[in-house]
Amino acid sequence: MQTRLSDAHAGTAAGRRAETLLRACVHCGFCNATCPTYRLTGAELDGPRGRIYLTKQIFEGGPVSAVTQAHLDRCLGCRSCETTCPSGVQYTELLELGRNALREQRPRPWTQRVMRALLRGVLLGPWFRPLYRVAQRLRPLLPRRLRDYVRPFQSPAAVAPTPGIRRVILPSGCVQPSALPGIDAAFVRVLQTLGVQALQPSARCCGALAHHTDDPCGSLQTARRNIDAWWPLIEDGVEAIVWTATACTLEIREYGARLADDPRYAERARRVSALARDPGEFLLGERERLVARLREASTCRVAFHAPCTLQHGLKGAAAVESVLEACGATVLPVLDRALCCGSAGAYALLQPEISDRLRRLKLEHLTALSPDVVLSANVGCLLHLSAGTTIPLRHWIEWVDERLQT
Repeated sequence: MQTRLSDAHAGTAAGRRAETLLRACVHCGFCNATCPTYRLTGAELDGPRGRIYLTKQIFEGGPVSAVTQAHLDRCLGCRSCETTCPSGVQYTELLELGRNALREQRPRPWTQRVMRALLRGVLLGPWFRPLYRVAQRLRPLLPRRLRDYVRPFQSPAAVAPTPGIRRVILPSGCVQPSALPGIDAAFVRVLQTLGVQALQPSARCCGALAHHTDDPCGSLQTARRNIDAWWPLIEDGVEAIVWTATACTLEIREYGARLADDPRYAERARRVSALARDPGEFLLGERERLVARLREASTCRVAFHAPCTLQHGLKGAAAVESVLEACGATVLPVLDRALCCGSAGAYALLQPEISDRLRRLKLEHLTALSPDVVLSANVGCLLHLSAGTTIPLRHWIEWVDERLQT
């Protein structure tokens, strides 16, 4: 795609990078066929090709408006278009450059800025856990949309730390410890079964939430804090950084690229990104040892919802399914498996109409073959999908742990 940068962008690193990325696009439109928002609305500007044109317009100095912002905001960031694109266009990076440039040219209305700041403040602040506990107690009185995302109180059995020669870092995350605390407890038990010790340092959020709510500087600061917190353990020889939320794993994988120009953190960020592993990727290498410890031999019909961050970002859906099959699952074929469920970080709260429509479609596909259980791999997807159905959904690690403990 031929591009002529405006004077304001021609001399900037962001402008030059955007020009390089834009030139890779050949206008073929294959991306639109797998874009969730384009499939729902049929509007060119709600597809990747249309958003690429809008980004080109931003960097060429063309007119921008609230309409430009709205169409860029509707992107879920699912990366399905990147999997589909025959030219290898790095759409996610290009869209981020466009959003950053648009924010400088046309700041959001104050209502939108306040909404995003409140989301960061509540979800990332030290008061989120007590607030969530209060919400659990008052759940029947909450508005329906908020009530749907507040899960009943869980008190997983405490897991005593077991020293091991092999060690991994297991960060806890920001929302998951309060909403679904059983996931990490289950993974600690699975790791202990394999003789691996899980170390859980104090660092919480991966930085994705700030990144998704217009705070790129806050996201980078979070990445730096995490690197500082993990570095002594990395120097001491931990094997990997394994996060049970795929969105967080993908965020860590991108630390190296995002901090590449930071002289203090660039090298350490690359090392951290290289150590990031999805649980499926980690356990795939332990599959034989895992199977040897299974106590349950019966089969189970499983519908696995592979989050977009796992399918298109980490390319790790096959690894998880392989581990599930090794543990006795019959993984059912899910229609339109690449379709996003509509969670996408804070998207479900900021774009509820599109998010709800995608959730209904995804749940129809997941339950079409009447599975015994529906499993997923990311806390956001689990909370979002659970809010639209009475069918139990679980993290796949919890299912594996149950098979090992039965």
